Amino acid sequence: MYHFYTEKSNISEDTIYITGEDVNHIKNVLRMKEGEEIIICDSEGTDYHTRIKSLGRDEVVAEILSSGISEAEMPFRVHLFQGLPKKDKMEMIIQKSVELGVFRIIPVMTKRVIVKLDDKKKEEAKNKRWQAISESAAKQSGRGIIPEVSNCMSFKEALKAAGEMDVVLIPYENADSSPEGMKKSLEMIKNIPAGSDVAIFIGPEGGFEPTEVEEAINSGAKEISLGKRILRTETAGMMLLSVIGFLNSSNII
Repeated sequence: MYHFYTEKSNISEDTIYITGEDVNHIKNVLRMKEGEEIIICDSEGTDYHTRIKSLGRDEVVAEILSSGISEAEMPFRVHLFQGLPKKDKMEMIIQKSVELGVFRIIPVMTKRVIVKLDDKKKEEAKNKRWQAISESAAKQSGRGIIPEVSNCMSFKEALKAAGEMDVVLIPYENADSSPEGMKKSLEMIKNIPAGSDVAIFIGPEGGFEPTEVEEAINSGAKEISLGKRILRTETAGMMLLSVIGFLNSSNII
């Protein structure tokens, strides 16, 4: 069933209004008709099962059939602090991270970052594009929210922001990757409390400087291993999000 988003102010007791670009998409791209059913989300985690009542020029009106908490979300909020990569890698990281359940993505300027966002207008334009990619990925994957892509932070700013969270994890290639070390890393992931805020730090190309890892640990981060292979920056976050999502959404583990 097709998935759309609207502002909470557009939702009444029994009716939802869709405005903006989605109106054209529903009418002219999908060619939907009155009586067809769609899922509409308030972008805050509630899904509404609805039936289209009318298709106007500037709005689509839908009747609410039922509602409930989105089943597409993790039991906690994962904040990805991503070392800013080169070229268009960030776009793929955003798209796949949203599909994998991330709550928020924060680009971070670390010591080994090559890209520089020192032009405010260019940064704003890039952030607008990144947010659009997040929204598109959220729609495609049936998310209950549209994850925010925040403005770029320095590493110190990122550590300060993460210091307010319940769990902070930093994968590092020099972490203990022995069977015992991997077991310890998995236990930390499996025991994340429901409802908590979780920060994960991923380095850029070339990884973190050892002093940055030390600074993160001194600020309360837990060093974990992702195994004996060194992963690219665009792979590491996806791998960790996949493990976090699987271990915390399955009753068989």
